[in-house]
Amino acid sequence: MDDRVTAHFQESIAVKQAAQSLVPIVAHAADVMAMALLEDGKILSCGNGGSAADSQHFSGELLGRFERERPGLPAVALTTDSSTITAVANDYDFADIFAKQVRALGRPGDVLLAISTSGNSENVTRAIETAHDRSVTVVALTGRDGGRIARMLSADDVELRVPAERTCRIQEVHLLLIHCLCDLIDEKILGSG
Repeated sequence: MDDRVTAHFQESIAVKQAAQSLVPIVAHAADVMAMALLEDGKILSCGNGGSAADSQHFSGELLGRFERERPGLPAVALTTDSSTITAVANDYDFADIFAKQVRALGRPGDVLLAISTSGNSENVTRAIETAHDRSVTVVALTGRDGGRIARMLSADDVELRVPAERTCRIQEVHLLLIHCLCDLIDEKILGSG
């Protein structure tokens, strides 16, 4: 059992080291998000399963605080309203649960944080299509080969693709990327601290 645990640690470290290639892209994504917030925009976020939890984690860090005291920043996790999600899934289609919310809440200048380890989650890809229709910029957290999401992003969007195949390793790096984004957003908005 010790060897299995050690193997998890070693693989996680190796994936995080490989993901260091994303550093300039993470900085760019944080610039996009901070600029939206500074211009009275908001950040919507979505994903499924562990990625839903990550979208809620990101929203919570912005609405509350990350590591520094500041006023709350406008962020909405589209994964939390069970009445809306179940109504849309029942009356329309599960694939529309995020797109319907983006259509109603998204405004030009907002950002959609779209999280999918495979890059193929249909409800996330439909949210991205709707974001584009609403002039909402997309920051996508993906893995593997980026899936359909990688192919549908526009020149103004940003993809942070984790160079890994295993879902658990991709999710671990997604959490690190979320913390980096929160830190950089605070730095852009609050200055050096």
